[in-house]
Amino acid sequence: MSPDAAARNVALYPWFRFCQSLLFWQAIWFLYFQSELSAAEAIVLYAIYDVATFTLEVPSGYASDRLGRKPTLLLAALSGAVGSAAIAFGGDFAWFALGQAALGTAAALASGADSAFLYESLKAKGDGHRIEDEELRAWRFSFSAFALSAVAGGALALLSFALPFGLTALAFAGAACIALAFTEPPHDLTEAGGTLEGLRASVSHPVLAWLFVLAMLMYGYSHIPFVFGQPFIRSALETIGIAESTALVSGLVTAAMMALSVATSWGAPRVKRALGLAGLLLMAFAMQIVLTGVLALTANALAIGLLFLRMVPDSLSKPFILARVQPLLRDGTRATYLSLQSMAGRALFSGSLFLAAGASSRVGEMSHDQMQPILTAYALVGLLALIGLALWSRRVAL
Repeated sequence: MSPDAAARNVALYPWFRFCQSLLFWQAIWFLYFQSELSAAEAIVLYAIYDVATFTLEVPSGYASDRLGRKPTLLLAALSGAVGSAAIAFGGDFAWFALGQAALGTAAALASGADSAFLYESLKAKGDGHRIEDEELRAWRFSFSAFALSAVAGGALALLSFALPFGLTALAFAGAACIALAFTEPPHDLTEAGGTLEGLRASVSHPVLAWLFVLAMLMYGYSHIPFVFGQPFIRSALETIGIAESTALVSGLVTAAMMALSVATSWGAPRVKRALGLAGLLLMAFAMQIVLTGVLALTANALAIGLLFLRMVPDSLSKPFILARVQPLLRDGTRATYLSLQSMAGRALFSGSLFLAAGASSRVGEMSHDQMQPILTAYALVGLLALIGLALWSRRVAL
């Protein structure tokens, strides 16, 4: 691979992430599903997304390691376009479920392959040491797209809940065009040992093991406000008599949280230098738990402002976790390992969502009274996990 081709990959990658992150439906998906179906079915639809991703997570990572990063990322973008279009034109539960399964497939295909593509392109360019800087740059592109699409999607939802899904399909088509311009980066498949041996060595590495468990837990706690945030906003707005503005307010809140996450990412390296990697990551996890606990305690409209903080923990953790694990992974199992890590997080959270669906109304909308015991349980379990990780971190040289 020529240095010019590698440099082009590195330059195009943030734009791929930008198009991939133009999820115009992100602030209204629960409201859409709930308006067509029920609160319980809306939760199950999200779980279907995670189950679909879970099923394909590791196979797609293995395919990326063996068949290449470019075709995997291209298929991811195409699957996202198909899934978004299906939901835009959907009507009954089965059609929505099909669309969610396609979106889950897109997430599985991109998981691991995207970060591996970036790291291997940087290595081919001779800049492997810049992985942390480039992960942060891609993060900013991604979350800028999240912010723009959230407010636009929330506004469009006032006209039709289907419109944001249609626009997202076009954005995924744009990501597919960018993927076609990628050049496959080199990765070494001749390392000693097979896939299972490589994964076993990675999982048994003290640093990778600690980060694996943390990333698995933080995935779920990052998505708790994503799943319950929209019905929470509706419940809070009902207390002041403006529930009809939920879609627009949800879009504005999502845009604000993404913009705040981008702003936080600029100062994140300084926080890391001050606290160390373990301190930074534990602080990020603690923020997720506190947010969950506060949402459980109150339905006051002022609490909507706390949702602005939802993605701040991600900006303080995800780029640094990826940058730390990449040099420790083998090329032949790089995407497979990252997919396995993501799969574990999705499986754990999907299981908890099926339990939550059992405690939710099967008719109509989810109230804060229904959310409260679910969120309280999440907060208590998270607190115990945080204590365990803090004690474990003392024995790991991060």
